[in-house]
Amino acid sequence: MENNKLICKSCGGDSFGEGKLDGYAALRPIDNFFSTGSPLIYTVCQNCGEVASIKVTKPQKFK
Repeated sequence: MENNKLICKSCGGDSFGEGKLDGYAALRPIDNFFSTGSPLIYTVCQNCGEVASIKVTKPQKFK
């Protein structure tokens, strides 16, 4: 997780966890149908469940 302190926009909480989608959930570049893409990591408020951020684990796939 990031070093700077996150504050939930929904409830004001400051405790977050990270998770990922299982299975075939991956983000692929629009212009490369054959790319395997990159898994998505979600940062979630542990108080209310609000998703604070979504990021890819392999940003180089989008260059």
